[in-house]
Amino acid sequence: MATLTVRVIRNFEYRTLKNVVFHDIDLSTTTVGQLKKIIQDRIQTDSALKIYRTTQFDTLKIYVKAQQHKTQNLAINLDHDDWILTDDHQTLAFSGIENETELSYFNLQAYRAYQANPVQKWM
Repeated sequence: MATLTVRVIRNFEYRTLKNVVFHDIDLSTTTVGQLKKIIQDRIQTDSALKIYRTTQFDTLKIYVKAQQHKTQNLAINLDHDDWILTDDHQTLAFSGIENETELSYFNLQAYRAYQANPVQKWM
């Protein structure tokens, strides 16, 4: 059983995100699609995530694996597009996710726009 931290990203430019920790995830049987459903269920039921309910999340990407260096961008890892989890039927273990892996959950279209012009805005 693993513990995963998921960055639920509402907006890249303003760095609007919330870290959500999930405990007791079985990496060998849970699929990417099932994890997305677990995250979405938490968004719908956790009052701390209320402002995230209107965002259309559709993509998971590995931010960093345990004991590895984090990137300069605190919201998402822009370096490794191959870390985007595209197959919803693949198990988390087969996708390269280990205990204490940190993931980002976001809208792919918003990510592509931010990737093309990675500008941080401040309120």
